Amino acid sequence: LLSSKMNGLSNNVQTLLKVMACFGSSTNESVIGYLSESVEYSEVKTWLEGALIDGFIQKEGEGGLKFVHDKVREAAYNLIPDSDKKQFHYHLGKALNSFCDGKDVGDILFLIANQINHGHEWILGDDELSIAFAKLNMRAGKRALDGCDHKTAYSYLKAALSLLPTDHWESHHDLSLRLNFLASSAANSCCHYVEAERMLQRIFERSRCFEDKVPSYLLLSQIFQTQGKGVDAYNICSSVLLQLGETIPDSVAPRIAKTMVEDTLKMYEEVDDDDWLERNIGDKALRTTLQFYSSIAASSFFCKPVTITVYFTCKAVQLSLRQGICDHTTLSLLQFTRVINMVTDDDAVLCYRIAKNALSLRERFDTVAQTPEVYLNFYSGIAWRFETFQVCADYLCRGFETGLSTGNNRTGLLCALQATTLSIISGANLKSMLNKIDYYLHLSTTFNIASGRNVLLVFRETVSVLIDKGEATSIEAKPILGDPNNLGNTMRNVYYRHEAVRAFWLGYTERCLHCSQKIIPAEEDYARLVLIKFQVEFYQALTSVDKWRGYNSAKCHGVVRNAISLMRNAAANSDWNFTNKLCLLEAEQRSLSYNHREAIASYDASIASAKKSGFIHEQGLACEKAGFYHKRNGSVRKAMGYFKQALECYEEWGSSMKVKFIQGELNDVQMLANNELARRG
Repeated sequence: LLSSKMNGLSNNVQTLLKVMACFGSSTNESVIGYLSESVEYSEVKTWLEGALIDGFIQKEGEGGLKFVHDKVREAAYNLIPDSDKKQFHYHLGKALNSFCDGKDVGDILFLIANQINHGHEWILGDDELSIAFAKLNMRAGKRALDGCDHKTAYSYLKAALSLLPTDHWESHHDLSLRLNFLASSAANSCCHYVEAERMLQRIFERSRCFEDKVPSYLLLSQIFQTQGKGVDAYNICSSVLLQLGETIPDSVAPRIAKTMVEDTLKMYEEVDDDDWLERNIGDKALRTTLQFYSSIAASSFFCKPVTITVYFTCKAVQLSLRQGICDHTTLSLLQFTRVINMVTDDDAVLCYRIAKNALSLRERFDTVAQTPEVYLNFYSGIAWRFETFQVCADYLCRGFETGLSTGNNRTGLLCALQATTLSIISGANLKSMLNKIDYYLHLSTTFNIASGRNVLLVFRETVSVLIDKGEATSIEAKPILGDPNNLGNTMRNVYYRHEAVRAFWLGYTERCLHCSQKIIPAEEDYARLVLIKFQVEFYQALTSVDKWRGYNSAKCHGVVRNAISLMRNAAANSDWNFTNKLCLLEAEQRSLSYNHREAIASYDASIASAKKSGFIHEQGLACEKAGFYHKRNGSVRKAMGYFKQALECYEEWGSSMKVKFIQGELNDVQMLANNELARRG
């Protein structure tokens, strides 16, 4: 019935309906306006009035046009014979392009390209049209990339490549170079790594000079890093830096690394800020060198000794301090602050000052694409020593989101991993955290980032244990850990750290101490994990007290003193993050020496500090420790009060495992209280 009614319309209105149907269920009046500038469709606005009067099209919002129903659009599209559909789309696209070519028409560019791409078979016979429409698709692909729509960008860029003539590398070299690079970038963002590498290989084979290959080498190193091929990424950057005239050492002695850091810090302190900030690095080769130093530093962090990473970060910063600033200076300085404490005495305040100064440089350059790397290096590198754990975790989540939207999937996932670490440390709700980790796991599979998935599975197992010992929250997928006793195993410290955390909260004293001690001797790897040092030494000290209580162990006192010293220094920079831990350690230390009044005051101070900072799990922990202290001293009523507070905290944390444990203690102290009443009665 609908088709019959449409067949009775005038040819002009039918043509309008066909045009609208080719655009989809809706379009905008501006498209009709552009189309009216062509000879063939000069009367299209009049035809539109007829379709509106007949009730097939209706206006929507500001300038919007749409079919009154999907069935109407389907019937209108069927007015075009199947054999003519491709050609109708193609000629419609050409009519729009005849007026819009060279103009900024916004997203209408996509509509034009979509129509023209139906005419692939007619375009290929004409080299002039092939190049024109390849450029059109490249513009559409670039616009989609700029809008972070990588899948759409890849489809347009592939279409552009398919339209190039067979001799395009000879006849249109610059266009071929740019198209292959853009398509490779989009393919990488869509996780089509094999296709991306294949297109980059074409660039390496066809480029006429080294300078033309450089951006592709950088992209290839990023693709290798995403796939966990750190050594391959390192080798690519190393090869480019050698061709740029730089020196790549096979090894760097710790003494040399320390000297390089000290010399770089001296250069930084001596530079005239006003003069330096006015000197922009204009030389393209120097900017490229700085960019590759940042890239090789990131690669070496996961596959080379720490001293190699120190070498490259120092070289990058020294280059910038000598030559001036550019868009890569911020990241180089942040990488430098991250490695300073690996080889020199702790100077967190200086690191933080350099890092904050580095962030201020972002206002001078367009560095949005670097946001994931900047947030990763700043918020997981030095900021957590001064800014709240929760703020750092939030910014790392933003780094994750920006990484996904810009196609920097690997760095985005690294931000997610660090955000998860800080969320666990700050006592985020465990069940919410489990949902987030499952989402990250899904993305790690989608992006084919095996190493990230492996670490996420370890995180998931830890959170599952903290919730209910994994009884109802575990999954079949398990991390591949390898031999934890192999010092070359990259998962070794991840394994022992998480085992220590699980054992601590489960109350497995010997297991916690064993795993903590396995981490600390691995000094080179441990230097990469400064944040973990605070968590592990805190748990190790508390567990040592539980093990050696009543034995007056010199070893125990030494472990606790070291942890207190560590936390006191940290609390001087961030009362929010560390004072509750310091107070709890002092409370446990004083409980060993039977300093009753000061011990109770320290427990209460720890509880209050943890509550103020929102560390619900450590508020519960301090209440639990205070409860045990009073229970040991026979104050069962006071013990019961603290245990009840601990129960409420653990319920809010989402740990049914700890709730069950504390409920058992409450039952026990209730029994003791009843027995005491019975004796008195």
